[in-house]
Amino acid sequence: MPRPTAAQLAYGSATVVCSTLVMLLLSGTSTGIGVAVIGIAALALGLLVAVTVALPGRARAARAAGRARTSPGAPAGSAGNARVPAARAHAGAGAESRSGQHSLRR
Repeated sequence: MPRPTAAQLAYGSATVVCSTLVMLLLSGTSTGIGVAVIGIAALALGLLVAVTVALPGRARAARAAGRARTSPGAPAGSAGNARVPAARAHAGAGAESRSGQHSLRR
């Protein structure tokens, strides 16, 4: 499991604190169960924000990397595919659909 980035920690923590304060002020609850429910909801919201913070940047990077690898008119052994041997340039058919998945190779 990858470690969370600084942005994920900051946005998630800020979301938990702000949403807890806002929900407590708006609800006016004073019971322990009400405060617990609001706390759990704020934690869930903070987790959701922290997980989704990194998604748009990764999607953009994956699309840009895909465009760089598959430039039109470039032969298989060109600079865009310098790390991929010519025999394996087309062996990974459908690799674009798996671009967001984790890999042990870098």
